[in-house]
Amino acid sequence: MRICIIGAGAAGLLAAGMIKELCPEARVTVFEKNKAVGRKLAITGKGRCNLTNDCEPREILNNVISNPRFLYGAVSAFSPEDVKALFEGLGVPLVTERGRRVFPASQKSYDIVDALKKYASGADIRLLCPVHAVEKTEEGFRITSPKGKELFDTVLMATGGVSYPLTGSTGDGLRFAEALGHSIVPLRGSLVPIEAKDRALCAEMMGLSLKNVALKIENGGKKPLYEDFGEMLFTHFGISGPMVLSASAHIRDEDIPSLTAYIDLKPALDEGKLDARILSDLGAAPNKDLINILSGLLPAKMIECFARLAGIDKHRKANSITKEERRRMVELMKRFPIRLSRTRPVYEAVITAGGVSVKEINPKTMESKLCPGLYFAGEAIDCDALTGGYNLQIAFSTAAQAARSIAWS
Repeated sequence: MRICIIGAGAAGLLAAGMIKELCPEARVTVFEKNKAVGRKLAITGKGRCNLTNDCEPREILNNVISNPRFLYGAVSAFSPEDVKALFEGLGVPLVTERGRRVFPASQKSYDIVDALKKYASGADIRLLCPVHAVEKTEEGFRITSPKGKELFDTVLMATGGVSYPLTGSTGDGLRFAEALGHSIVPLRGSLVPIEAKDRALCAEMMGLSLKNVALKIENGGKKPLYEDFGEMLFTHFGISGPMVLSASAHIRDEDIPSLTAYIDLKPALDEGKLDARILSDLGAAPNKDLINILSGLLPAKMIECFARLAGIDKHRKANSITKEERRRMVELMKRFPIRLSRTRPVYEAVITAGGVSVKEINPKTMESKLCPGLYFAGEAIDCDALTGGYNLQIAFSTAAQAARSIAWS
């Protein structure tokens, strides 16, 4: 059996290793355009690689944004426990951190990359060998690469999406799939930073990371479109960080210009307690400037713009601040507004939403319903999830589902 895998990322390497494990006599060839395997995997989790989430399969699916039902069989058959067992069996100790996120104990993503490379070592991995074309013939699939034209019985597309193109994710597999008759759900960035209309305001606070704050995304209605508690970051163009990335997965691009992000800077205090705290701070240093009083309540990078938005001179003495001005400060601390404009380009996204339509893929095997012998795994499929290790779990689960079907066919 001659098997072609396009892409030596998380899905491609796991599939190659599993096929060789289940069917040692299979001839598995992995085509990779980069000079090294696992380029995108190496930068995930800020170089630490959050490879899964230590939870039950149903909780994985609860965190999938697009097409969770399609993934039910794959995630049940190759669960987070199976992912952990595989890597620990390959000699990589793991640790579970806040939010049940699983990382290599070394905190080095290259340990995961090296483990997968070791697992797939029985395959012929061809580096700097991009696939130029995939054609279906009576004999199988004709693959065109710098090595020439070769025939294979089976092809697994594990090429990823279009985010982080410098890692090799440039949409090649999606073009091949479309040429073979598949529908491609329009691509967009998921888990992506958001630009602000208040760009200058955000740039003033660039680099400021807020922890333990609450975020609400609203469009003027009574119910927020998204809300969360945790961490976020100001950038030169707008906002980013874990909460913002998760928010981006829940809102449609065309709706963003009508949305405002409200940050609760003091979620542990209601308005009454916050007003009492401000009044106490003002009373404790009546002759100090407001800018000095606010240093006990807000990060330094935020103070000047906060005073400006509250409409109060930062050099006003504490004993001259009125009740109405205190009310404005309380309201601003509880609902600090950032008007949104658009998401950043898809190539800056953590993950690509969209891809090969799941309606055209058998969820039990990951085989194409339109082109027998063609399989899909990972980000090329129209499935995406929130941050927390869920997207890599999707890659591993779909790769395992495809690998077992290929090996047992």
